[in-house]
Amino acid sequence: MVKIEIQNVRLGYERKVILKDLSFRAMPGEMVGLIGPNGCGKSTVIRALSRVISPQSGKILMGGRDISNIPRQELARLVSVVPQMPLLPSAFTAFEIVLMGRNPHLGLFQQEGPEEMDIAWRAMEKTATTPLAGRRISELSGGEIQCVLIARALAQATKAIILDEPTASLDIGRQIEILDLIKNLCHENHLTVLAALHDLNLASQYCDRLILLNNGRVHAEGTPGEVITPSNIKEVYGAEDCVYIHPVNGLPTVLLNAGNGTANTKSGVIKRA
Repeated sequence: MVKIEIQNVRLGYERKVILKDLSFRAMPGEMVGLIGPNGCGKSTVIRALSRVISPQSGKILMGGRDISNIPRQELARLVSVVPQMPLLPSAFTAFEIVLMGRNPHLGLFQQEGPEEMDIAWRAMEKTATTPLAGRRISELSGGEIQCVLIARALAQATKAIILDEPTASLDIGRQIEILDLIKNLCHENHLTVLAALHDLNLASQYCDRLILLNNGRVHAEGTPGEVITPSNIKEVYGAEDCVYIHPVNGLPTVLLNAGNGTANTKSGVIKRA
């Protein structure tokens, strides 16, 4: 089990600060969603957790250890990352990309054996990507590549999974299929899952807890019902009177009343759909 902790972290690029005084944690068996408007720093958090960038101040802990002190191969055995816009070798097949997930578990100059092959195939079966196995990455759509990357993360067999917009480019059926899989794995295998999500409704339906970022800080944190509120949505997104209660599961749902040509100035009270 791996607990992810961010303690008083400031993140940015060169002299530009994106996030400051950032503190939160994700626990084993918990699916945590990072939400917020475009440019709020969701992907920046993912890059910091992936060690693509380093905190300007503060600490990021993985299993109680500062990630800056964890060797990269060991870190890759603890946490897998599904990036939003990956750079992948276009000539590689989908199966070869998924098999790369086994690299952190191999020794120097060690080649993949039958066990690694079997794990990769099972990861593709879980994500329904086996029909893509022999196709080159250059032949796949954005949604197909996203599913292959999730299969690679599963093949990596880590205790934590970090995802940056995992449903990007996926149709609604595949969104539900992939998020169902991730949430079930999270709860059944006691994984720690942190996902940056753009779709507030998907975040509400699938995440145990949400962290809403805005203006370089955590604006709100808690359950979907505590975070996706009329006041928070108005303050952060500038949208009014759009938060409703889902008639089946009671979770907050965002429904936009767009296209009427007039600004909505109502007071933003949660309604039942």
